[in-house]
Amino acid sequence: MSSDSSSTLPHVRDLRTRLILSFIAILMACAGCGSLPVDLPRTTSHAIPAAKDSDLGSIAAGSVPDPGVTGFRLMPTPEFSLHARIELALRAQRSLDLQYYEIHNDQTGRYILRLLRDAAARGVRVRLLLDDLHTSNEDRLLLSLAAHDHIEIRLFNPFPYWRGNLFSRYAATLTDFGRLNHRMHNKLFIADGAMAVVGGRNIGDEYFLRHAGANFIDLDTLVVGALLQRLGNLFDEYWNSPYAYPVGSIVRTNDDQTVLRAWFEGETESRSSPPPSPPPDTDLLGYKPIGRELAQGKLLLTLAGADAFADAPDKVARPRGMGEGESNEKQDSVLYNVRSQVRNAREEVAETTPYLVPGIEGMESMRLLRERGVKFSVVTNSLAAIDEVSVYTGYRRYRPAMLRLGVDLYELSPDRVKNNAAKFGEYGSSFGRLHAKCVVIDRKTVFIGSLNFDPRSDKHNTEFGLFIYSAALADQISTLMDYVKIDGSYKLRLSANGSGIEWVTQDGGVERVLTDEPEAGNWKRLLLDVLTPFVPENLL
Repeated sequence: MSSDSSSTLPHVRDLRTRLILSFIAILMACAGCGSLPVDLPRTTSHAIPAAKDSDLGSIAAGSVPDPGVTGFRLMPTPEFSLHARIELALRAQRSLDLQYYEIHNDQTGRYILRLLRDAAARGVRVRLLLDDLHTSNEDRLLLSLAAHDHIEIRLFNPFPYWRGNLFSRYAATLTDFGRLNHRMHNKLFIADGAMAVVGGRNIGDEYFLRHAGANFIDLDTLVVGALLQRLGNLFDEYWNSPYAYPVGSIVRTNDDQTVLRAWFEGETESRSSPPPSPPPDTDLLGYKPIGRELAQGKLLLTLAGADAFADAPDKVARPRGMGEGESNEKQDSVLYNVRSQVRNAREEVAETTPYLVPGIEGMESMRLLRERGVKFSVVTNSLAAIDEVSVYTGYRRYRPAMLRLGVDLYELSPDRVKNNAAKFGEYGSSFGRLHAKCVVIDRKTVFIGSLNFDPRSDKHNTEFGLFIYSAALADQISTLMDYVKIDGSYKLRLSANGSGIEWVTQDGGVERVLTDEPEAGNWKRLLLDVLTPFVPENLL
């Protein structure tokens, strides 16, 4: 037996080695073949400006009579935010321009795509720009939607081959990882050049309280008035960039347009894509659904001055391997403007972000502000709430230093969110996660957008955001943040000896103190401990 075993083991090892080498060779060969189309003809198009002879244009003009001002309506309640998008899609008469990081192939995603199809059937020009990272199970859905007249779909920074799943996509493009690690994280929904929805939400069940497992706490705003021209121009920069590819140039099929349109009809019929339930009568801020106001011909808005910024589309072409301390900041980038506004604060800065890895620059901002006596508070996800444990490892490293600076640090509690349905919605058996990205500066300047406060948003993703100069909106967002801090979070503090961290809640006047990552469970805590020493910050 021993002689037989010794004689066969080298053969097994050689066979295994040959198989591994063959697999690597196949991947390398595919990586060499995984190139994008070149000399691809693209039709340049531009946003259609608002006009008073369209319904939305007329309502916009009546709701914001000063042509130099913009009107806003915050939408913290998920049902209201989805309702707003649906109403804009139903009422559009000229154009719909959508730019998203993700549109899921679920009941919400399919319903929105069907609304785009219906709008196109009315003669509305539809342009859908979608980042290509999370489209693995959506190729045929997107291609079949693009088969309809008046609809054009482009994929931003796409994967050219082996598109069945994310692993095979990267495997087929190993030599192009630097490009593919850059993604378009922007979120924008524009109807008739007259009204837009901007904020942190993608399109999918979990962004609108329709998911059975986990749902996000997030924030969008309706935008009406002067800023719409700027939003349309920013959309056009991406749409007409060389990084946006018509879906038909990336996704191949032998089916003709008739077959594709029929397939789309079956895939998005009402049983698989049911309309959402009507929103409640009022939201957290006391507003009624915008559909009622649109039917009456005038919107109740907060008027203010505002600016909009987007990272340049060519951020995806920047060389990889940037070292610590280097930055992709430009003066017209989102991060540059957020950092500048924050550092100019005189009294108070309050942030919410799902992912918080402040890095050297972020810690320096906090230090400068705290030395000037500026209050600084941050609400982010706890280990129990976060969906990316690897990102949490970076945040964990900075947590004690932030507390020593006197930063007020809060972490979302899924249990407390579920127990406060009046403020956060009926989560049922699902649990809550924070996804809102906003900043309030001196209670008079507001940032709302797609930017997370982490290295990925800085170095790898393109981002989008608004600055709104309004004490009224700042008060509204501060109120929403207080709901999350008081009713949905733990407040963190250093332990008495300064060597540990405590999570504190006040329920019914009784203080409760925990000394380990709350609600996370042993497996998630163990995973955090295992990953923390090995995950480099510049890869988060």
